Amino acid sequence: MELDLVEISPTANPPVCKIIDYKKFLYEQKKKQKEIKAKSAKVVVKEIRLGPHTDEHDFNFKLKHAEKFLNDGAKVKVDVFFKGRNIIYKDKGEIQLLKFATALEEIGKVESLPKMEGKRMIMMIAPKKKK
Repeated sequence: MELDLVEISPTANPPVCKIIDYKKFLYEQKKKQKEIKAKSAKVVVKEIRLGPHTDEHDFNFKLKHAEKFLNDGAKVKVDVFFKGRNIIYKDKGEIQLLKFATALEEIGKVESLPKMEGKRMIMMIAPKKKK
């Protein structure tokens, strides 16, 4: 009949075996794995860069982009980049990030508070779960 003896569950006591077509069995396993992978949620991270002296209009423009990203289900990584001697304005950068977070608290929650990494201060915002 050209069928194979395939061990289905080797850890069970006694081990479970079936008489099936092995190639078909492998094909169906691959198909199940592909289906599971397709259903898993892919996390998208969008990045928005500010400066310590970003003006109100630019701030609002980037805020609208962040709102759109969060509504689409992506995480938003907001960073303040300090060029040259701007590094002395760390407090202004942190204020910018906290202002950004409070403006987005309706649709997103802060995943990590502002922290310095080299010349940039980074904060992550994740979308809130829809009820």
